[in-house]
Amino acid sequence: MESKAAIGVGRRTLIKTGVAVGAMSLAGPAIITARGEVPVKLGYIDPLTGVYSALAQDEVMGARHAVKVLNKKGGILGRPIELLVEDSANDVGTGVAKAHKLIDKDHVNAIFGDVNSGIAYAIAGVTHEKKVFQIVPGGHTDPITGKDCYWNVFRICNTTSMDANAITPELVKHFGKRWYFITPNYSYGHTLQAAFIKALKKLGGEYQYAMMPINASDFSATLIKAKAYKPNVLLNNMGGLAQIDCMKQFVQFGMDKQMGLGGALFEIEDIEGVPPVAQRGWWDMEWWWNQPNVPEVVSFVKDFREAEGKTPTARCWFGWVAVHSVKLAAEKAKSLKAEPMAKALAGMELPPEVKLQPGKVFYRAGDHELMPNIFVGHVHPAPKGGDKNDVFTVADLVPGDKVWPLADTGCHMSYPA
Repeated sequence: MESKAAIGVGRRTLIKTGVAVGAMSLAGPAIITARGEVPVKLGYIDPLTGVYSALAQDEVMGARHAVKVLNKKGGILGRPIELLVEDSANDVGTGVAKAHKLIDKDHVNAIFGDVNSGIAYAIAGVTHEKKVFQIVPGGHTDPITGKDCYWNVFRICNTTSMDANAITPELVKHFGKRWYFITPNYSYGHTLQAAFIKALKKLGGEYQYAMMPINASDFSATLIKAKAYKPNVLLNNMGGLAQIDCMKQFVQFGMDKQMGLGGALFEIEDIEGVPPVAQRGWWDMEWWWNQPNVPEVVSFVKDFREAEGKTPTARCWFGWVAVHSVKLAAEKAKSLKAEPMAKALAGMELPPEVKLQPGKVFYRAGDHELMPNIFVGHVHPAPKGGDKNDVFTVADLVPGDKVWPLADTGCHMSYPA
């Protein structure tokens, strides 16, 4: 989400999953020395600690997996890839400082980040000033590829408007038009709720809402207010640990028996953190692993499980696409300079082994936003005796450009003279 979630113990502990906090090289010095080549350095800034750490860890895992796969195939422009990872600690100032470090000290060729949209937005100001190629894998707030778009910045995850516009018709169809929002009080939450309200009003709906701190843990007073409003559906727009806590309390208050549940995103990292009774509602997935009719997805999931020991999530896919996008751009441009790479990637359609879904998936030239499918469907407990990760059923694939026309973005893309 801009900032999306972090989840808890064990699998959510970054250091224990092998992603050290701070800078980390994923193409070891021995490889570089043996080949005698200067590596292509990619910097990744994400909140590896804090409320969104689980989402950040999975993004980095996906990028790391891509680096390993591509280095076996010759890297980028025949050079090995080195991934340097920095912890933004879910703090804008820290994220900006890490961007300066990666650019000025480590001399990275590109930067990825951040899960937190506010941090991603701030980092974009740094990369634009210094003319460094940037991909935002998982920060959703609209202005990044909207009114404040930059020629050097691309984004993989959906905008908040894309997610809201894709799921709103389903929420109205299944639950009704009287909504209550619980929304994080920062850039992601602001743009997401605004997009939902706009879409709901078009359908004649009404709403009330509560804005909550990004790291809120006690939702009791807010849920009491929501219950009193008697909505058809509660939209939980929180992320990470905050979303999990809200879901748990929603069930504890018995509200799951009184109203529907849904929203833009309820990611696997969060679904795993709530009891089965709270695994419910209608949501978007920005990528989904269970696509048996897409051979490239079947192969990718099998390889990822064997290499990383887990089923890939949308966040893993973000990291996978980010690294491949740099390779695609650099090899088309025959350069690692930001401007030729940006011009090469603008309008590019991703190949099957990268897009990992049916249909055309491409970076729209007018705003540098990736236009994938949005997987709309419902969350449910995994079937008994089945795959524990089978917690979502896709009802529809909504093309991204169908719900977010370029004319609505406010982006006026311009390159250096």
